[in-house]
Amino acid sequence: VQLQASGGGLVQTGDSLRLSCAASGRTFSNYAMGWFRQAPGKEREFVAAINWRGGSTLYADSVKGRFTISRDNAKNTVSLQMNSLKPEDTAAYYCAAANRYSATDREYAYWGQGTQVTVSS
Repeated sequence: VQLQASGGGLVQTGDSLRLSCAASGRTFSNYAMGWFRQAPGKEREFVAAINWRGGSTLYADSVKGRFTISRDNAKNTVSLQMNSLKPEDTAAYYCAAANRYSATDREYAYWGQGTQVTVSS
Protein backbone atom coordinates (compact mmCIF):
# COMPACT_ATOMS: atom_id res chain seq x y z
CA VAL A 1 0.00 0.00 0.00
CA GLN A 2 1.26 3.49 -0.86
CA LEU A 3 0.80 6.26 1.67
CA GLN A 4 0.90 10.01 1.14
CA ALA A 5 0.86 12.28 4.17
CA SER A 6 -0.03 15.95 4.07
CA GLY A 7 -1.17 18.83 6.22
CA GLY A 8 1.96 19.82 8.09
CA GLY A 9 3.00 23.39 8.58
CA LEU A 10 4.30 26.11 10.86
CA VAL A 11 1.96 27.06 13.70
CA GLN A 12 2.11 28.75 17.07
CA THR A 13 1.75 27.21 20.50
CA GLY A 14 -1.87 26.39 21.18
CA ASP A 15 -2.86 26.18 17.52
CA SER A 16 -4.36 23.18 15.75
CA LEU A 17 -3.41 21.22 12.66
CA ARG A 18 -4.99 18.30 10.87
CA LEU A 19 -2.75 15.80 9.15
CA SER A 20 -4.11 13.50 6.49
CA CYS A 21 -2.77 10.36 4.93
CA ALA A 22 -4.13 9.00 1.67
CA ALA A 23 -3.67 5.33 0.88
CA SER A 24 -3.68 3.56 -2.45
CA GLY A 25 -2.69 0.27 -3.97
CA ARG A 26 -4.25 -2.28 -1.63
CA THR A 27 -7.39 -2.66 0.41
CA PHE A 28 -7.03 0.09 2.96
CA SER A 29 -9.53 -1.39 5.37
CA ASN A 30 -7.33 -4.47 5.79
CA TYR A 31 -4.76 -2.45 7.70
CA ALA A 32 -4.37 -0.88 11.05
CA MET A 33 -2.97 2.63 10.69
CA GLY A 34 -0.59 4.61 12.82
CA TRP A 35 1.10 7.96 13.10
CA PHE A 36 4.68 8.30 14.26
CA ARG A 37 6.95 11.29 14.55
CA GLN A 38 10.63 12.01 14.59
CA ALA A 39 12.28 15.17 15.80
CA PRO A 40 15.83 16.11 14.79
CA GLY A 41 18.37 14.12 16.78
CA LYS A 42 15.71 11.92 18.33
CA GLU A 43 14.40 8.46 17.64
CA ARG A 44 11.09 7.92 15.94
CA GLU A 45 8.25 7.68 18.42
CA PHE A 46 4.71 6.41 18.37
CA VAL A 47 1.93 9.00 18.33
CA ALA A 48 -1.38 7.24 17.65
CA ALA A 49 -2.89 4.14 16.08
CA ILE A 50 -6.31 3.02 14.95
CA ASN A 51 -7.53 -0.47 14.15
CA TRP A 52 -8.85 -1.52 10.77
CA ARG A 53 -12.46 -0.67 11.54
CA GLY A 54 -11.77 2.48 13.51
CA GLY A 55 -13.31 1.19 16.69
CA SER A 56 -10.12 1.10 18.75
CA THR A 57 -7.43 3.71 19.18
CA LEU A 58 -4.12 4.06 21.00
CA TYR A 59 -2.28 7.23 21.93
CA ALA A 60 1.08 8.13 23.33
CA ASP A 61 0.75 9.66 26.77
CA SER A 62 2.32 12.86 25.48
CA VAL A 63 -0.55 13.50 23.06
CA LYS A 64 -3.49 11.91 24.86
CA GLY A 65 -6.37 14.35 25.15
CA ARG A 66 -4.92 16.67 22.51
CA PHE A 67 -4.65 14.49 19.40
CA THR A 68 -7.36 12.40 17.75
CA ILE A 69 -6.81 9.75 15.12
CA SER A 70 -9.62 8.79 12.77
CA ARG A 71 -10.08 6.97 9.51
CA ASP A 72 -12.49 6.90 6.61
CA ASN A 73 -12.31 3.53 4.88
CA ALA A 74 -14.60 4.72 2.10
CA LYS A 75 -12.08 7.44 1.23
CA ASN A 76 -8.94 5.46 2.08
CA THR A 77 -7.72 8.11 4.45
CA VAL A 78 -6.51 8.37 8.01
CA SER A 79 -6.30 11.69 9.82
CA LEU A 80 -4.64 13.08 12.90
CA GLN A 81 -6.33 16.08 14.46
CA MET A 82 -3.79 17.88 16.62
CA ASN A 83 -5.02 20.48 19.09
CA SER A 84 -3.26 22.56 21.71
CA LEU A 85 0.04 22.11 19.94
CA LYS A 86 3.25 22.57 21.89
CA PRO A 87 6.82 23.25 20.74
CA GLU A 88 7.73 19.70 21.76
CA ASP A 89 5.30 18.43 19.11
CA THR A 90 7.68 19.74 16.45
CA ALA A 91 8.72 16.80 14.28
CA ALA A 92 8.29 15.10 10.96
CA TYR A 93 5.09 13.08 11.15
CA TYR A 94 4.73 9.78 9.32
CA CYS A 95 1.69 7.65 8.63
CA ALA A 96 2.12 3.90 8.45
CA ALA A 97 0.09 0.76 7.80
CA ALA A 98 0.30 -2.53 9.65
CA ASN A 99 -1.32 -5.92 9.56
CA ARG A 100 -1.55 -5.75 13.31
CA TYR A 101 -2.90 -2.91 15.47
CA SER A 102 0.12 -1.80 17.46
CA ALA A 103 2.11 1.04 18.97
CA THR A 104 5.36 -0.60 17.90
CA ASP A 105 6.91 0.73 14.73
CA ARG A 106 8.37 -2.61 13.66
CA GLU A 107 4.82 -3.89 13.20
CA TYR A 108 4.30 -1.37 10.41
CA ALA A 109 5.35 -2.56 6.97
CA TYR A 110 4.29 0.44 4.91
CA TRP A 111 5.32 4.03 5.50
CA GLY A 112 4.51 7.33 3.90
CA GLN A 113 6.88 10.23 3.52
CA GLY A 114 6.98 12.63 6.42
CA THR A 115 5.10 15.87 6.73
CA GLN A 116 6.79 18.52 8.86
CA VAL A 117 5.04 20.09 11.81
CA THR A 118 6.76 23.02 13.46
CA VAL A 119 5.29 24.67 16.54
CA SER A 120 6.78 27.99 17.52
CA SER A 121 6.73 29.24 21.10
